[in-house]
Amino acid sequence: MEEVSLDLIKKYNVQGPRYTSYPTAVQFQEADEDDLASLHQYLTERNADPHPVSLYFHIPFCFSLCWYCGCTKVITKDQNRGDLYLDYLEKEMDQVAEILHPDSEVVQVHFGGGTPTFLKPDQLQRLGKAIESRFNLTEQTEFGVEIDPRKCTREHIQTLADIGCNRASLGVQDTNERVQKAIHRIQPFEQTKQVTEWLRESGINSINFDLVYGLPLQTLETFRKTMDDVISLVPDRLAVYSYAHIPTMMPAQKLLNEEDMPTTNAKLSMLQLSISYLTDNGYRFIGMDHFSREEEELSQAMDDGTLQRNFQGYSTLAGADLYAFGMSGISNVGNYYWQNTKELGEYYKMLDENDIPVAKVLQLCKDDRLRHHVIMQIMCKMGLSFNEIEEKWGIVFEDYFSSSLERLSELQADGFVEVSNTKITITERGRLFLRNVAMCFDKYLNRKKSARSFSKTV
Repeated sequence: MEEVSLDLIKKYNVQGPRYTSYPTAVQFQEADEDDLASLHQYLTERNADPHPVSLYFHIPFCFSLCWYCGCTKVITKDQNRGDLYLDYLEKEMDQVAEILHPDSEVVQVHFGGGTPTFLKPDQLQRLGKAIESRFNLTEQTEFGVEIDPRKCTREHIQTLADIGCNRASLGVQDTNERVQKAIHRIQPFEQTKQVTEWLRESGINSINFDLVYGLPLQTLETFRKTMDDVISLVPDRLAVYSYAHIPTMMPAQKLLNEEDMPTTNAKLSMLQLSISYLTDNGYRFIGMDHFSREEEELSQAMDDGTLQRNFQGYSTLAGADLYAFGMSGISNVGNYYWQNTKELGEYYKMLDENDIPVAKVLQLCKDDRLRHHVIMQIMCKMGLSFNEIEEKWGIVFEDYFSSSLERLSELQADGFVEVSNTKITITERGRLFLRNVAMCFDKYLNRKKSARSFSKTV
């Protein structure tokens, strides 16, 4: 990939959505009884026919607080709390299983958090059995779990394999001890290496590592050593995220020492290094912060045009109805998004009252669905055909999106997109700026709920 200058990166390093959905969660509205009744009716009608299904389970518990983290979590050392939480996950699963068409097959399962491996092996076994007894999993079901190597035993890994897990994502962030102390997450590299070996021994061979750049005390040299370390374990995928420092929204980040954080130039140099280093070592830059080995499924999906994007990032699975379980989980089925309450006590209370634990809902209008289609074409297919959009949606592209095309002109001048009379194409240099390109088609960014809610795009 052709290197992009720091000046250009800084020019486009503005706040904007990650587009794991469109519209983004910022647009979701507080749900009232009418909203919930309409949602239930919609799901009932939709499930008159079978649809492929994706299931997400949010396990919110963590043993300790990582100061940089922006996830929805509950800090506790009491693993017995997992039993009560599973009681309520099963109640919520019953609500969804009752609605689903009996022939709907599960194509994807994902455990996120928090820390899914906070659960003890017997609790994970219980969760696996609860899912299997209610939903149609197959031998082809993609089953992923996020793992904290600091609190993961060989028995955890074997249990995950036993319940069908075939993919794992390990939180690494950084392997430097000083950086780990600065973010309150001590994780010797040997722990990461050991868990990786256990995964492969158990037959879980699709492995991703998460890294973060821009953390306190990181330098270009320490980050290069982190990449040396993780590449030695030959992961199939890597996600290299930019640290978003937003302490007004994530109070725990106030515990970090801002004076220790890299300068903007140093942080962006780490980004440049990660792209050049990983592409020189057998990985392809999929887009944004995702990298995949040449022979891996994400790379193949990028080549054949089947790459997808959802709340877990890039994926190879298209068109599945996503049902999310647990506090804060976000679901997406057809023309609806909805989000569960973020408060654990409220989550329990609503299920005790036989209510669905939903706090926010958004029903997509035609313009939302059209723009969602356009933005996902940009994020996943690196461009779009005007004719394809026009035939599907009954519009004249250049008229409907005239203001969006005007906003693209600067990105075009800087060599990130090519715009003709028939299509938009993202250049290789433009892969780094997919969010900026997509933002040109986002109608909500011009309203009051705009960039203040988002991280920097680069």
